[in-house]
Amino acid sequence: MVIRSKTFIEYYEEDIALFRTIWSRFWLGLLIILMLLFPLVSDRYSLYVINITGICMVGAIGLNILTGYTGQISIGHAAFIAVGAYSTTILGESLGVPALILIPLSGFIAGLMGVIIGFPCLRLRGLYLAMATMAFGIIIEYILFHAHSLTNGPMGMASPPLSIFGFKLDSHIRFYYFVGAVVVILATCAKNLMRMKIGRAFIAIRDRDIAANIIGVNLTYYKVLAFGISSFYAGVCGSLLAYYMTHINPEYFNMFLSVEYIAMIIVGGMGSILGAILGAFFITLIPEALRILLGVISTQFDLKGVVFTDQVKVASYGLFIILFLILEPGGLYAIWLRVKSYFRTWPFTF
Repeated sequence: MVIRSKTFIEYYEEDIALFRTIWSRFWLGLLIILMLLFPLVSDRYSLYVINITGICMVGAIGLNILTGYTGQISIGHAAFIAVGAYSTTILGESLGVPALILIPLSGFIAGLMGVIIGFPCLRLRGLYLAMATMAFGIIIEYILFHAHSLTNGPMGMASPPLSIFGFKLDSHIRFYYFVGAVVVILATCAKNLMRMKIGRAFIAIRDRDIAANIIGVNLTYYKVLAFGISSFYAGVCGSLLAYYMTHINPEYFNMFLSVEYIAMIIVGGMGSILGAILGAFFITLIPEALRILLGVISTQFDLKGVVFTDQVKVASYGLFIILFLILEPGGLYAIWLRVKSYFRTWPFTF
């Protein structure tokens, strides 16, 4: 008789499994059940916030692949989201492309744009790369405002209705299950991608690109590939956003949106798929918590001038970025690892 302690890995199948232990599968199943039951006990506004959070998770995963795993700083992530959103709106309205084709197609269009931008940025790093991507975002924003024949300028465009095989996803609860499935699929793909040769090459470039080049990693190929994959995720994020909001305009895709996604991966934890998900959840819900808090303060102390504005939201993002960089550089993912390690080894913590 063989007694297995489940402490050590004995088979290759266990080594490559995403969820290795029975307890991890149990908690995953419990999480899925809670996610499926959540719409039944929540109101419409809560569903709206969670749906926006799910869309942001897709974009945050894409930016984390580029910045967290590959070490390529980008402040133009909002531009690729805009490319995906406007690709969905233009192709959906003019050609009537089905949603199941249009969502990945918008991602590929944004990914192609990322590859085009990635080539001239190969020799740039650090602050220079950040400024180059920011310049690209400014160019895209200018085009969205002034290309009236294509984007309808500041007035924006109405998005096509979202339907899958003739079934319209025209309610918050229906979109919730759809975006949840998309997040699970794309997060699983990203997790497995980072465990493959491509992911190891990304990490090697991030840690020391010269050493990676010496051991045979093609820097040109993998840097451009990182831009392409990141932009693909951003394009899918933009496509989902266009479908959900039903109307898009250039004012949404400004540099502050890029700062918001940077805050997500820093707060969540760079170089982690789970960190991107946690960061998107945290950064999306924080403005709602601040809005409620300021409302309570203004009511209790009769401060009519205390209101939640976009400036307050951006300032809160900056504050959390500073706090996490100083106090917890690993982000929420590092906190989660410590908590998990504590309960796994309790009471023999040491």
